Amino acid sequence: MGRFFTSTKIKLASEEERIYIPSRKSNKREPCTMNVTLPPDYKPAKNEKFMNPKMVEYFRQKLIAWRTALVHESNSTLQQLQEGGIVEADIADRASIETERSLELRTRDRARKLINKIDDALERVDEGSYGYCEETNEPIGLSRLEARPIATLSIEAQERHERMERSHRGD
Repeated sequence: MGRFFTSTKIKLASEEERIYIPSRKSNKREPCTMNVTLPPDYKPAKNEKFMNPKMVEYFRQKLIAWRTALVHESNSTLQQLQEGGIVEADIADRASIETERSLELRTRDRARKLINKIDDALERVDEGSYGYCEETNEPIGLSRLEARPIATLSIEAQERHERMERSHRGD
């Protein structure tokens, strides 16, 4: 079943963002002006309409804050790696430092991949498809999105994928 979208402006502090929210009225994206201020203590509730403008803005801000923290950590790691040359005379100490650096670089690589997933989630926010399962187009669920804001599949679809992976691993 297709989902249609209308454009909604959400105003927060001094910035204004254009997002798309589901609408059954039209099959094309139509601009509409609806200013929403997100309260600082806002948390999505199950009794709200799923992916209403406040909820979308809440998750957008959550994704942006997560991305900002990851980028900051990554930048500080790069700075530390550029500053520190290995000056240890002891071979065991040097090996230990190299191992630590290698672990840190792997961690940063995982963070880089996570940043890409966050960017993809922010694109889905802009497109109006955020919060809906890529397989079934059903809502992913607030508790899953709270725990994993980059989720693209509902719990049921994710479990199906994991079962398929396990069954194909034996082949």
